[in-house]
Amino acid sequence: MVTKVIFLILFFAVMVGVGFYSRKHATNVNGFVLGGRNVGPWLTAFAYGTSYFSAVVFVGYAGQFGYKYGISATWIGIGNAVIGSLLAWVVLGRRTRVMSKHLSAATMPDYFGKRYDSNALRIAASAIAFVFLIPYTASVYNGLSRLFGMAFDIPYSVCVIAMAALTGVYVILGGYMATAINDFIQGIVMLFGITAVIVAVLNGQGGFYEAVKNLSTIESDIPRTLGQQGVFASFFGPDLPNLIGVIILTSLGTWGLPQMVHKFYAIKDEKSIKSGTIISTIFAIIVSGGCYFLGGFGRLFDTPAIYAENGSIIYDAIIPMMLSTLPDILLGIVIVLVLSASMSTLSSLVLTSSSTLTLDLLKDNIIKKMDEKKQLLSMRILLVFFIVISVVIALDPPTFIAQLMGISWGALAGAFLAPFLYGLYWKGVTKAAVWASFACGVGLTVSNMFFKFIASPINAGAIAMVAGLIIVPVVSLITPKMDKKKVDAVFTCLDETVVVSKKKSIEE
Repeated sequence: MVTKVIFLILFFAVMVGVGFYSRKHATNVNGFVLGGRNVGPWLTAFAYGTSYFSAVVFVGYAGQFGYKYGISATWIGIGNAVIGSLLAWVVLGRRTRVMSKHLSAATMPDYFGKRYDSNALRIAASAIAFVFLIPYTASVYNGLSRLFGMAFDIPYSVCVIAMAALTGVYVILGGYMATAINDFIQGIVMLFGITAVIVAVLNGQGGFYEAVKNLSTIESDIPRTLGQQGVFASFFGPDLPNLIGVIILTSLGTWGLPQMVHKFYAIKDEKSIKSGTIISTIFAIIVSGGCYFLGGFGRLFDTPAIYAENGSIIYDAIIPMMLSTLPDILLGIVIVLVLSASMSTLSSLVLTSSSTLTLDLLKDNIIKKMDEKKQLLSMRILLVFFIVISVVIALDPPTFIAQLMGISWGALAGAFLAPFLYGLYWKGVTKAAVWASFACGVGLTVSNMFFKFIASPINAGAIAMVAGLIIVPVVSLITPKMDKKKVDAVFTCLDETVVVSKKKSIEE
């Protein structure tokens, strides 16, 4: 216990210290929300990765999908690295940075408002972001607190409140720069931590080959596999169609999440984008691939501790069960690992939500005259407000972690992904198409919560994203076009001439 407490005290001290150090970068709105658009590749890449992977992935998703799909769950981590990181940076990174600066857009709703010349779209996007970031935040608290309860025997409510308070302190003090620096520190902990945990857990099972051998003797409980053995140790697992749905939601979903895309707004320059692409992808392969690979051995820890009284499996208890046998020193590292992953995600979520509400809803709409000082004060107050709401929900979560996150990601990415992506590349997107995408993403996700016409909220979210990618171009072709001069003005930034060195280009 002493070892674990020392780890925590050091971790908390560093996080708060970074918050105080970063105060000089948070004296105006641009600094507080975007770090002055001067954040280098390592900080940006780690901020992207640590915001991506939290306790939701490590405890909730790795536990649930590792148990369901076995070793084939590793494909989710590979999809996260290739689609969610590599392609996201290649496709979105440069254009998002160039166009958001050209439009002076600090948030995703702000981008929608200025790109499509519609304050109504900006307000609607702000409301969607605020509402659906809350269940995501609650799911992060939930996942972390289960691990804390196992390691320290601390009440769930105490864990939630303490983590929320600490996150609030350093974000309020230092804004985006504090989260970026802390994300870098937390990312290093995650890289070393997940590697150490995988080695320790597999060694406890007699090594990798012995663990795979034991996994291959387990019979499947999924009807379509007819109870055969070995599917949990196979390449594509027992349920490939649903596995693909999870890969789509958790990988493509990042392209439409405000807190993820926001990282591209703040990046420094072209070199930072190229370096950040590589760093972010490697980070995702190790952390996400490692988490799902570890979760794939969950059935080897099939004990009464992971079952509820009615006999149903508590997926969120699987990873904590796997870790409960680790030595104290490793358990201390794991606690800091998951705490790092969770707090980095939380800080990104609360900063995104408060800045969105202030800049896109309150400013110029509800409060007509809002100077720089009032905007900063409003964002800090709303940070506290957002944290309190999410804590209240987290203290009595309605369902499993993965389902909470699926609802949040499905609604946000289903609504935002298509109009954001198409808006960067295609002048022909119409306002009606954006409204249609918002309605589809939110409507499909929310209606499915009540009527359950799609059994899995994960699949519902994936369907919402794909539907948006189809709806936006179709509706754009049959609805009135935007004013050509205004659209051309938006895209002029991409035609500006820049001078580069020979090492960047061989053109004469």
